[in-house]
Amino acid sequence: MIILIGGAGCVGKTKLAQRLLERYKFPYLSLDHLKMGIIRSGADCGFTAESRDELISKKLWPIVRGIIMTAVENKQNLIIEGCYLPPDKIAALPAEYREHIISFYLSLGYTYAQEHYDEILTHRSDIEARLYPEERSAKEIAEENDRVAMICRISGAKCFIIEKDYETELNAVVEWVDGEVEKTL
Repeated sequence: MIILIGGAGCVGKTKLAQRLLERYKFPYLSLDHLKMGIIRSGADCGFTAESRDELISKKLWPIVRGIIMTAVENKQNLIIEGCYLPPDKIAALPAEYREHIISFYLSLGYTYAQEHYDEILTHRSDIEARLYPEERSAKEIAEENDRVAMICRISGAKCFIIEKDYETELNAVVEWVDGEVEKTL
């Protein structure tokens, strides 16, 4: 089974992946690690760490697709998280692969992102150290999360929007994943 967690930066994808790793003992892959590994390899990959998410997503997708397909074929479990998971590409995977995938996105509600900006910044290093300061404003984070929610609506992808209490709503996502995992076993 493959669990794909998408969403904007600073929404808690890595935090959720860590919780699911601890719960299910599935390994997880951060697409940020994959991105930086490719960049640091010195290969001419067509993007840099500062490139737009859309470009990085386009360049990484063939690799991520291959990882997903290989894990399914090998009957391995894997959690993949990152902002480089295009819903349309996931939906275009052959049905025999999609039946082994639980895919969803996290988003912060527009008002939530603005009202909890300082808290969001405080928690951005909960799981992995962020060595650079956050350069996006509360408004920019809110707008980025709004774009994720809109893309999910357009593509029909499952999206959980955090609007009131982060921990309570993240726990609800974990419960939903539990139900989805149970259906596939």
